[in-house]
Amino acid sequence: MTDFATPEDIANRTNAAKEAAVAAGRELGLEITEGKVLYELFSVVVHLAPSPVVARIPTVLPHTTTPESLAKRQQQELDVAQWLHDQGTPVIPPSSEVPRKPVQKDGFSITFWPFTDEDKSKEPDYVKNSELTADLHAALRAYPGELDFLSSAEPGFVREALTKLENHPDIVDPADLARAKQEWEILEPLVSDESEFRKAFPGIELQPVHGDSPPANIFAGTNGPLFSDFELITRGPVEWDLGGLGLELEAAYDRGATRNGLRTLDKEVLRFVNAVGAIRVIAYLSCADQLPAMVEFMQPFLHQWRDTDPYA
Repeated sequence: MTDFATPEDIANRTNAAKEAAVAAGRELGLEITEGKVLYELFSVVVHLAPSPVVARIPTVLPHTTTPESLAKRQQQELDVAQWLHDQGTPVIPPSSEVPRKPVQKDGFSITFWPFTDEDKSKEPDYVKNSELTADLHAALRAYPGELDFLSSAEPGFVREALTKLENHPDIVDPADLARAKQEWEILEPLVSDESEFRKAFPGIELQPVHGDSPPANIFAGTNGPLFSDFELITRGPVEWDLGGLGLELEAAYDRGATRNGLRTLDKEVLRFVNAVGAIRVIAYLSCADQLPAMVEFMQPFLHQWRDTDPYA
């Protein structure tokens, strides 16, 4: 792991992403007088004002990510968002102002989305969002695009990240890392090989799923909630989208599933996806050199994880 990024480094990275998005947008024919940063953490989101277009630029990425793998993932996101929009599902679709494909500029890979007004009058309702997630699953069942099995689990990255973290006891306690590696020995085959998953969980249907906790990625539009951020779209059990949310939100999803004629959540599959999700969180601490703040804001999760039973 290299030296940790300083606040100045992060500000420079954000500015470079903004400038790349502005330049790319202008090359595509958009009228842009300035780029306004709306959000920054793992990605930078920029309004290309005054055009009705927002650029999203991933900036904190696993060390295993290549330009090709990132572009493939972004294209899948654009394609599924457009397809859902065409079916009448409430989503933020790709921008219609530019071609529907990621654009490479100055070392960044950029996607373009419509500027959408946000309803900031109330706090997110995660119970409602969890129930709405079943609506998304019902819509996704018919998606015709080709998706890999549990690609959002990123097993290659997790394996390498856990090894990388052996040299950083300042980031992950060695006892925590030892437990994570032991559990990953059991979990990795189940996320890497569809046949192994099917042997472990017979009868569990696989389908397109959002991949990144849709209850936390529903945008509060002024005209109603909109599904968004399909960066980790994948094929897997519906439980993958409900990992780590707890009993109340699981019950809300089950209400939505019953309303849509879908099966309710399987407790053993949920236990599996919760375990995988926990190890992925730990693995992402290997990216702390890019975003040092994650070490502190992940501590409550680590304390909670230590109190859970190991996956066996």
